[in-house]
Amino acid sequence: MSANHEHTPVMRQYLALKAENPDALLFFRMGDFYELFYEDASRVAELLGIALTTRGQSAGAPIPMAGVPIHSAEAYLARLVRAGLKVAIAEQIGDPALAKGPVERSISRVLTPGTLVDASLLEPEQESLLAALCPGSENTWGLALLSVASGELRVQDFASQATLADRLRQLQPAEILLPEGQEIFSGLAPERCQQISQKSFQQNISERVLQRYFGNRLGSFGVADHPLALRAAAAVLDYAESRLKISLAQVQRITPERPAEILGIDANALRSLEILAGRDNDGPSLWRLLQHCQTPMAARLLRRWLLRPLRQGEELLIRQQRVAQLVEGSRYRNLQQSLHGLADIERVLTRVALERASPRDLGQLRHFLQRLPEILAAIAAAQESASPTVASADLERFAQLQGLLERALVDELPLSQRDGGYLRDDYDPELGALRHAEQNVGQELADLEAAERERSGIAQLRVQFNRVHGYFIEIPRSYEGPVPADYRRRQSTKNAERFSNVTLKEIEDRVLSAESRALSREKALYTELLHTVAEQLPALQEVLAEIAQWDLLANFAERAHSLRWIAPEFCDEAVLEIAAGRHPLVEVELGAHFVPNDLHLHDERRMLLITGPNMGGKSTYMRQVALIVFLAHIGCWVPAQAARLGPVDQIFTRIGAADDLAGGRSTFMVEMQESAQILHLATAESLIILDEIGRGTATYDGLAIAWATAEELLRKGSYTLFATHYFELTDMQHPLLANVHVDALAANDRVTFLHQIEDGPATQSFGLAVARLAGLPDTVLQSARARLASLEDPARAPIAEPQSATQQLSLFIDAPHPAIQALREIDPEDFSPRAALEALFRLRRLVEESD
Repeated sequence: MSANHEHTPVMRQYLALKAENPDALLFFRMGDFYELFYEDASRVAELLGIALTTRGQSAGAPIPMAGVPIHSAEAYLARLVRAGLKVAIAEQIGDPALAKGPVERSISRVLTPGTLVDASLLEPEQESLLAALCPGSENTWGLALLSVASGELRVQDFASQATLADRLRQLQPAEILLPEGQEIFSGLAPERCQQISQKSFQQNISERVLQRYFGNRLGSFGVADHPLALRAAAAVLDYAESRLKISLAQVQRITPERPAEILGIDANALRSLEILAGRDNDGPSLWRLLQHCQTPMAARLLRRWLLRPLRQGEELLIRQQRVAQLVEGSRYRNLQQSLHGLADIERVLTRVALERASPRDLGQLRHFLQRLPEILAAIAAAQESASPTVASADLERFAQLQGLLERALVDELPLSQRDGGYLRDDYDPELGALRHAEQNVGQELADLEAAERERSGIAQLRVQFNRVHGYFIEIPRSYEGPVPADYRRRQSTKNAERFSNVTLKEIEDRVLSAESRALSREKALYTELLHTVAEQLPALQEVLAEIAQWDLLANFAERAHSLRWIAPEFCDEAVLEIAAGRHPLVEVELGAHFVPNDLHLHDERRMLLITGPNMGGKSTYMRQVALIVFLAHIGCWVPAQAARLGPVDQIFTRIGAADDLAGGRSTFMVEMQESAQILHLATAESLIILDEIGRGTATYDGLAIAWATAEELLRKGSYTLFATHYFELTDMQHPLLANVHVDALAANDRVTFLHQIEDGPATQSFGLAVARLAGLPDTVLQSARARLASLEDPARAPIAEPQSATQQLSLFIDAPHPAIQALREIDPEDFSPRAALEALFRLRRLVEESD
């Protein structure tokens, strides 16, 4: 682009605003459109599939331009932000009628993936998290996570980069802030990372930001021993504020994460157990199975609980007790009915705090307050003793706020403030008077029309109005006579001529002035109303948090009732006992055909070595154990007849693996790295699921690694389910080890899977039967069967002819003669004389065909 002074005034204004946010697409308000110019226009036209045009010239060259109407802009903005792009919005803040040059504009907000608050830009059941990372000495880190849309701010310290990276893989923040110059380390998604000034993380600046937000309350949050995380918190608040152009009043506290209270589960385990998403992201998952909440707030809370399961403690027991109360007498039904259809008030309150709430947002808040007494009564009826938040709810205060909104807002609310009409006439005397002046103009115009017809003698004359040209006198072209001399032509159309005169212009100016003043007054009153609502933000947030939790617990109760789940029992003993456990996802797919299984692990039995055929159910059994333990630790009931669980600190899984070509890691390397992490971090209270350790390398190497891994876990005393095809492992002797197998029946290479866990090792692998089931060609199966026989009994192996050194050895044993194969398939115990004769002729024919 040319030097700024060579451009038109509007383009100079555009370029100055663009320079403020060079890395953002600039949506530049011009009337009823947002326009983009130059490179932004070309890029957005391609991304959104909209027309790319030009707008005159500036600096002697045509200006590429693309635009979207304001009324439909949100849909386009959503597509751009979901693609990971930043968008700066430049609004008109001056009055075009008063402007001598270009109307004044300024950046009203900058949309980034981590700072979204508009309903149209957010997924209702997912949080859009903004993360900030503050590095310390010796590889330590502080993490702050802000949900701008809900106002929740959490902090946590990490002793290593690896544990931080794993936590970020679990949480999947939309945007990650790092100090400028900080390397984007392995495990971070580069496209989500944003480097910001190191000053944002400095101690003195952090203290000022936190003091401004929380004042003396900061000391009550229990975060004094998290210095790195607090610096990250200040950085994340400052960044969000700079993008939204307003202080984040919805952020009322900082909540520290305490790892000692949380059941550890890494990103790999979340993925392999299909907790948040299925294998193809659209398949069955625990999240999809559990998510029957009535409100979006509870749906998001469910996701947070899935990412933060609890260890045994008071909070977990409270959840359990409340679910039990809701299940009793199906109390959950009344509570769910009271919550059905409730709007996303949590996000409405955030938009109120940011002064971005639409009239319909306030209408939803009004509706919520009208229903609040019924909701709180349903919660009180669902429990034996009222929770402190419900018992202390200030219903009088909420009733006053409800009354204010009912007095202020019309019944049918517009989507936006732009055209006014959302406040009642009688809410404010001045507003009512201005609107009255607008509304009374109708009679005045009718009188003027009659007077002008009489004065001009033109019977077809009419006084009209439209938004483009305002008020005008219209005379059809069919009239060919003279018009009054004081008429000034305003527009010619195909069918009429349009005029104005002094009297009509006076009426128009008076009406437009009243209209403009009414709109201005209405906007000022609305801003005051938002401030009044915002004063009640802490009390409303507290009640909403309680409602969301009860909605989620009622959801757990409904799932327990509908899916026939039971309440697990927690104890202090070192034990994991499950009677007739079921895999929650597989059971839904199979229904009554699912085969339940037991689990018994205790002080004298810490590892199950599981053998048996592929497809027999080993992986399903191990996953169901992990999922039952996991469900218990979010406060949910579990799919079993009974479950008794001692303390568990972590859940690890090593199930399946794929290569990481981009990271230069083979399947075996991925497997070994996952196994190494388990061996380093596991304790005697960890639950470990291992499937086919060592299969990615040579047989003896793999067997040796699997054997040594099992020995190490036995030494640690971890609760371990270890599935393997290395039958040599069943010879291991250890007092804490028990051999079990999944049962199956096989005959003539046909297998029936019983899916039952039985004591003792498997007697065979049924590999050929599974291969036949998979559809391998008969010739391949015959060759494999012969090779298997020679491997299992070397004495039966055919004696090969001497071969020269250069002769290539055959990979396959010759297939048996067809006649021999046919003989093996004959069962003489079930043979009639006629069948025997037919078989004899068939054998003779096979011999002749092969000669």
